[in-house]
Amino acid sequence: MGKKIVLTGGGTAGHVTANLALIPHLQEEGYEITYIGSISGIERKLIEDYHIPYVPIETGKFRRYFDPKNFSDPFRVLKGKAQAKKFLKEYQPNIVFSKGGYVSVPVVQAAASLKIPVICHESDLTPGLANKLCVPHAVKVCCNFPETVNDLPSDKAVLTGTPIREELFQGDRKKGLEFCGFDESRPVLMIIGGSLGAQSVNQTVRDNLDALLKSFQICHICGKGKMDNLKLTIPGYRQFEYVKDELKDLYAMADVVISRAGANVICELLALKKPNLLVPLPTGRGDQKLNAASFERMGYSMVVQDDDLPDCIVEKVTELYNNRETYIKAMEKSSQVNSISIIMELIDKYARK
Repeated sequence: MGKKIVLTGGGTAGHVTANLALIPHLQEEGYEITYIGSISGIERKLIEDYHIPYVPIETGKFRRYFDPKNFSDPFRVLKGKAQAKKFLKEYQPNIVFSKGGYVSVPVVQAAASLKIPVICHESDLTPGLANKLCVPHAVKVCCNFPETVNDLPSDKAVLTGTPIREELFQGDRKKGLEFCGFDESRPVLMIIGGSLGAQSVNQTVRDNLDALLKSFQICHICGKGKMDNLKLTIPGYRQFEYVKDELKDLYAMADVVISRAGANVICELLALKKPNLLVPLPTGRGDQKLNAASFERMGYSMVVQDDDLPDCIVEKVTELYNNRETYIKAMEKSSQVNSISIIMELIDKYARK
């Protein structure tokens, strides 16, 4: 009988990309893979592109603030748990791997009730609420930052880093330049705001386009619905809502990067040794600020807060570019472990035989 694994996680692309990085390795090891996700989350589209069977369940958000949905969402979570339990009972996977996000909670709880081993992964420096609810049910919890180990039960925490999709290492600078219609006359600044884009960063970049374009060609991945149609024909400036297949070539082409500080994207920047200016999301639970501060301490990143960016973007990007070798050297010394092989070993070790 073949080995079966259920992957879960969703809500943002960040809760899915680590799972995507594991898929080819799981397939190589002979695992049959099924994904449990939300009915309408971004994970559904991302996973279906990989032709992995997808099981949609109801899910609700866990909020720390008042919202009328706080009264209805617990029932959706209970329904999701019942749906996940029914599927898991029939499918009988050897193990569940959870990347976090609200959809993972009912899946992990259902798996635990059926004595199916669960491994969780936390990308951020401090565990999010969904993962906090999942940790008690997990046999091991993989994490990304050394600091996170102290926030997890000592018998469960494993420092693995975040799995990076192997195709990102196979980018071609020349193809990236051709895709954008750029040349070698000026260095390339890439702006990447995560799957939802970063409107304040987008606006600041566009407000300072003339000054930035004097020194850089600009590749701007601005998020769904966030293109500026009045700026489509400016030489040296290319906008994209979202890039999938060509992302590896755009990374290869980029000399410096402005990014939000989501855990997955900053780990990609570290793995690819890209000098970067991080602008942490100013709202939310503060995880991006902590991620960015950790990377700044280690010398991997320059950090500017969202409110300060409009006043200093040109100066900071220029400084980053001029000091790029310092950042690259710091990143080269990083002891970023081979996360995929460690996670694969954990999956093989704890999967039901």
